[in-house]
Formats: sequence, structure tokens, C-alpha cells
Amino acid sequence: MTRFIARLLSAAAGLACMLTLAVAPAAAQSTLQTVRDRGFLICGATSQLSGFAQQDAEGRWSGFDVDLCRGIAAAVFGDPNLIEFRPLRGDSRFAPLQTGAVDVLTRNGPWTERRDTLYGASYVGTAFFDGQAFMAPQSLGVVSAFELDDISICVIDGGEDLARLQEFFFTNQASYTEVPYEDMADLAQAYQAGLCQAISAPGRQLQAIRRALPDPASHRILPERISKELLGPVVRDGDSQWFNIVRWTLFTLIDAEEVGITALNIESLSAARTPAVRRILGVEGDFGAPLGLSRTFMADVIRAVGNYGELYDRHFGPQTGAALLRGQNALWTNGGRLYAPPIM
Repeated sequence: MTRFIARLLSAAAGLACMLTLAVAPAAAQSTLQTVRDRGFLICGATSQLSGFAQQDAEGRWSGFDVDLCRGIAAAVFGDPNLIEFRPLRGDSRFAPLQTGAVDVLTRNGPWTERRDTLYGASYVGTAFFDGQAFMAPQSLGVVSAFELDDISICVIDGGEDLARLQEFFFTNQASYTEVPYEDMADLAQAYQAGLCQAISAPGRQLQAIRRALPDPASHRILPERISKELLGPVVRDGDSQWFNIVRWTLFTLIDAEEVGITALNIESLSAARTPAVRRILGVEGDFGAPLGLSRTFMADVIRAVGNYGELYDRHFGPQTGAALLRGQNALWTNGGRLYAPPIM
């Protein structure tokens, strides 16, 4: 009787398992397939931040972050215009990514262990190196943060910016006066009104403030950074194919600049003999197949937005009226921190 009951229980357990499998949902559809079925890419980034994402009078978006979106769309569709750009508020924008409201974030809060592990999202790489910096008028005559002394500085109150500012001046045995405010908009207004002689904030924020000033060229963002902030695209966890698509779109921009491929010369390089160039153009090897993309996906990205240097110059170059030195964002071969793995 005991053996009969054991067999009966085993059979019941097997039947329950079969029923569970029968009603289990199908595997989640990949992000790539979702995007292709929809017919366009949905990108999320910061609400307006000059140089990174801004909207014109006709509602068209442009900027560094927007072009990253366009590059991803070019990789997926061969058409950079198949995107919907959604401006999102706040430093961290994980919920829209987690819920599928956006496919990728091209700007989020700076890369930290907490953000990379706690919210079901992954940073794919660094598109922009930044950190806390200083901006001062050219008339002050300083070209380095280490020259700052006996100066009043506007800074956000009560956070890490203030603590780092205090540490910087203590370490360098220089004197300064804190002019604290709670909001970045207050810093800009106070600086423009002459309530402080300099501002200390993340470089990207200083660039946006500078571009809004009546004469941007008369103000200088000093080259030093007193913190490290890595910013770049973010995707949902659990889809390694999509992670790699976004990552290799970014790497394509960097590698293309390193080997000299631009949006202007790409067509003339089809007969190039350099292996690195031929791989990027899709002439030699098929590096798109493992990603589910065409063999020419890297060439499509470059045709759409250019290489990293072209993208940077377009949004931060002299023609903007507020040129931002590449500094950390220069190629590693030019003294910067920017590099990408080789294609092969």
C-alpha cells in the first residue's frame, strides 16, 4: 500500500509539472525583434540640456544624445530617422526602461555600482567622460583650476559637489567663499548677475549654462575635473543581444575615428586595403550576423552620424559658439581616455 501511494504521488507530481509547462508563457520576445516589429526605436534621455538634447521651434530634437539614438537606429534599420525621442526628467530614469516604455537610455545618471546592479539595467559603455569642473569668465585670467584663490564660487548646496569643492580647496591650500544654491538654474542666474566669480558643477551642466549666456566665448570651462563621472547608454538586463548591439554601435563610432573613417570619406574607402577599415565597412567578414544585424551595420552607423569626432564637433565644436575642449573625451592616441576594442 505504501509503494502504491508513493507511485500515485509521483504520477500526480509529473502531471502537475506537465500542466505547468503547458500553461507557461512563451519566452519573452527579444528587444531587437520588438523594435523591428514596431518599426522604430524609442530612445529616452535627459530633458533639454544644450549640446546633448535640445528641441527647436518645430519640435525637432538634436544633440549628442539624439545622434547616439540615430546611430542605433541606423544599426538596426539602416535608417537613422526611424526613432522616437522621449525626454525624461530626473537623474535616473530606470522605470521607463524597465517597463519597456523606452528601448534604450542614451543618457542617465553617471555610472555607479548601485545604478548598474540594483535597477535591472546595465551600462553598455562610456560615451562621455565628465566630472565636477569650474567655469569662470575669461577676464579673470585663469586657465587652470589650480590658479583659483581668494574667489567666490557658486555651488549646489548640501551634496557631493559642495563636499568635493571643500576638499579641493583644502588640499590646495587656497581660499574661497561658498555661494550655495539649491538648483542649477539658480547657479546660472547668480553667476550671470555677478553674485559669484565662478561656478563649480559637472562639466556638462556648465556647458549648458555657458551656451545660454549672452557671450559664451567670454567664459571658460577649466580643464581639470575634481570627480569622475562616466555617462553612456543604458539597456535593460537580460537581453545580451541588445546589450551588444548598443555597445557595438558606440564602439563603431570610436573605432571609426581611430582608423580615419568619416561620413564624408566612407564611400571612397570601399577599395581600402587596411583590414581594420575593411571590417568596419563590412567588406571583409560579417560582424553583424552574431548580432542579428546586416554585415554593413557599422558602415550604416557612420553614414548616418559620422564617427565619434564628427559627432562631438557637431555639438561641441567652434561652430556652436561655445567650443568645449575634448579633454578626457579625446582618443587615447591623443591623450584622452576614449578607446574601444578592435573589431577583430
